[in-house]
Amino acid sequence: MGKRMKKAMSRAKFAAIGGAVGATAGALISRNAASTGAGVGALVGATIGEKRVDLGEMAEKVTDRSAE
Repeated sequence: MGKRMKKAMSRAKFAAIGGAVGATAGALISRNAASTGAGVGALVGATIGEKRVDLGEMAEKVTDRSAE
């Protein structure tokens, strides 16, 4: 899988998880807070998903260099 595809899949997965968690947390307060929580959770999840792929690739490069 290419770098762009891996990053997009990671962003989508974490955005979905973040949206679900945010909506659940917001629903404990009110219906309006549920939609806001879902939006904020999805944004945070997408950011985490993107950073996670970048850090994983960096770790692979370091591991490859140390194996040489």
